[in-house]
Amino acid sequence: MKLRERRRLVPPVLLAVCAVTLIGLVCTARGEGGEPRYFAVKNARIVPVSGPVIENGTVVIAKGLIQVVGTDVAIPPEAWVIDGKGLTVYPGLIDAGTNLGLAQDDDASKKRGAGPAASGPEDRPATTPWRVAADELKTDDKRIESWRNAGFTTALTVPDGGIFPGQAAVIDLAGERPGDYVVRPRASVPLSFKPVGGFFGFPDSLMGTIAYVRQVLDDTVWYAQAEPIYQANPTKTERLPYDRTEFILSRALQNNELVLLPANNSIQIVRGLRLASEWKIRAVLYGGQQGYEVAAALAASKIPVLVNLKWPERAKDSDPEAEQTLRELRFRDRAPGTPAALAKAGVKFALSSGGIAEPKDIFKSVKRATDAGLTQDAALRAMTLDAADILGLGDRLGSIAPGKIANLVVTDGDIFNEKTKVKHVFVDGRWFVVHEETPPEKPGEKKPADDDGAAAARSNHVAGVGR
Repeated sequence: MKLRERRRLVPPVLLAVCAVTLIGLVCTARGEGGEPRYFAVKNARIVPVSGPVIENGTVVIAKGLIQVVGTDVAIPPEAWVIDGKGLTVYPGLIDAGTNLGLAQDDDASKKRGAGPAASGPEDRPATTPWRVAADELKTDDKRIESWRNAGFTTALTVPDGGIFPGQAAVIDLAGERPGDYVVRPRASVPLSFKPVGGFFGFPDSLMGTIAYVRQVLDDTVWYAQAEPIYQANPTKTERLPYDRTEFILSRALQNNELVLLPANNSIQIVRGLRLASEWKIRAVLYGGQQGYEVAAALAASKIPVLVNLKWPERAKDSDPEAEQTLRELRFRDRAPGTPAALAKAGVKFALSSGGIAEPKDIFKSVKRATDAGLTQDAALRAMTLDAADILGLGDRLGSIAPGKIANLVVTDGDIFNEKTKVKHVFVDGRWFVVHEETPPEKPGEKKPADDDGAAAARSNHVAGVGR
């Protein structure tokens, strides 16, 4: 029998994973035939973020989306049910600035970004906006699992290397193939103002770098205006020369992509606000650690900020006897107070891990921010709904509401308490058990009774299909 004929005999639900071997077809079921598509967490404390806390509530997941949430909820008979008594359900956390899933070879990224020496702006130095983080994802990055186990379900992953290093992507932290991770493949265009030209190249100064970015954006605006004119009159207008940078950036700006501007200290923040106004871009500032000094200006501009949680500290290899300036000491002391200052001023902001290497250190940094005046409710919003809104995905991420992507984290206490454990994580409706004292019972599985009633307790924790 030919392969095509044999495939007709395989039920469609099993065709998701089929491999040809020497002995024929080996198939494993997915979706309806394997991993369940319906879940319910009941009797839990639910923190929707977009509304009041629901005590003793239930959230139902159906085919990757939140189906319903509330106190009087009918649970579908096909749902796997997790008893959430004593547990709290939060929206999955969002890391609004990281390089999760991207190559960590610093030398390679520098080479990729720098390219040959440039003698002027027409050489497009350190400019590769056609690179897309979504196309370079490495799903074997071990940090993805560690971030997910800590309660993060989504991240803005940003390429680096150069002035225009490429386009950042919003990803969810689970999937079978790289494409399964991608929520928005072209989410933002990050910029860097760091000079890359060296002593003999261009640009070799901050002023030169900003001038170069200004020229690229002017060229892109010209291209965006000229291209439709040429396409409408190809026999009457001179053909446009192709410039890969202009072509890609014009598409990005037409799609209203975010443009990430670096701005960490107060001078950089004020400059970023001015450039965003001059360039007429949908800007978001990243860094923002000295925002406490210019919170009013940020509020007036209505430009959001991605605050880097890697707070400034003295270099570990620095001379312990070297003098430190008052400005440096004040910056290190006051930087963790920036989120509270922004919240008080009404600035929308999200929190990013920046260069933090371990999820536990992210929460330590958040604690420093809450110790400096940020409320835990504001911290949670900055890592969920506000982050989703800034990234243009508030309609599908960041809160627990019907129709949103089923990204949830289930904990045994307050998510910002250092003693709290993450028990379960849902990413796109996929279920991950992180900490569980007893193994969950599979649908239809029956365990023999024991004298102390432990089997009954286990069966009440995770109920199967039809229960």
